[in-house]
Amino acid sequence: MRVKPLYYSFLALTAICITFVAFQSPNNNENFSEKVKVVLRDAGNKLLLANRDSSSLILPIRKVKENRYEIAFEGNLSITPDSLVAIVNSSLKTAKLSKRYIVEVINCNSREVSYSFQITGTKEQNIVPCLGRVLPLDCYTVQVLFIENSSFLSANKNLILIGLLILIITFVAITYFKRKPKIKLINNLDDHIKIGKYKFYETQNKLVKDAVEIKLSSKECELMNMFSSQQNQVIKRDVLIKKIWEDNGVFVGRSLDAFISKLRKKFKDDDSINIINVHGVGYKLEVN
Repeated sequence: MRVKPLYYSFLALTAICITFVAFQSPNNNENFSEKVKVVLRDAGNKLLLANRDSSSLILPIRKVKENRYEIAFEGNLSITPDSLVAIVNSSLKTAKLSKRYIVEVINCNSREVSYSFQITGTKEQNIVPCLGRVLPLDCYTVQVLFIENSSFLSANKNLILIGLLILIITFVAITYFKRKPKIKLINNLDDHIKIGKYKFYETQNKLVKDAVEIKLSSKECELMNMFSSQQNQVIKRDVLIKKIWEDNGVFVGRSLDAFISKLRKKFKDDDSINIINVHGVGYKLEVN
C-alpha cells in the first residue's frame, strides 16, 4: 500500500516538533547547569562585597536537586533583603537565565529558612517581603530554585502548544482530504439524448441533426431538458411555468407559448417530432 504524501508530511512535522521541544528542554541543555554556577558565584561575590568582605571564599556552587542550586560561604555574613533581591535579579538578568525563581536564605545551623522571596516576571506577582530588615551576622547559604526550568511542561508550554496546534491542523487536513469524495470529471462532449433524428446536448445548449448544429437559448434548453426526459408524456402548463419562469420571478405573459413555437421550428425537418398543445392541460413532445 502506497503511503500518501500528506502522511509523510504529518510524520515529518511530528518529528520536527518533538525534536524541537526536546532540545529546548532545560533537562537536555548541557550548558544550563554550568551557566547557573558561574552566575550564582558572581552573585555570591557581590553579597560578600556588600558585607565589605573581599577575602572570604565562596564555596563551590552545589546543585541540590533538579533546578535548585546553593551558594555557600566560607565565613559568616549579614544579609540585607534589599541588596539580596537586587544582586540576584541583576546577575540572572544579565545572563538571561530566568525571570521566574524563588530564593531562600537558610541558616546553616538550624537549617531553617531565614528569608525568602519569589520573582515571577511581573512586579504585580512578585513576592518580596520584609525589605529593610537585615539578617544578623551568621552562617547562611542561599538557594535558588528556577521555577521556569523546574518542569519540562512549564518551561516549554508555548512550544508544546504550537507543536500540538501544528499537529492538529495537519491531522484535520489529512482527514479532510482523505474523506473528501473525489469528484469524477465526466466528459460531457458526447452526452446527448436522442429525439427522433436529432441529438439534444443539454450541457452545450444545442440540437444536432446530420452534423448540423442548432443553437438553443438557455430557456429553450431548459424546456428541451424537461421535454426530452418525458417524451410522449403530457407536461402540465403550470409545471413548465413554475419550473422555468416563476421560480426565477421573470415569467411575463405568453412567454411559454412563444418558446414552444420557437422549438417547433427547430424540429421542422423531422416529421416524426411534434410539440402538441393538449388543450387546458399542457404540452407534449410527441416522437413517433
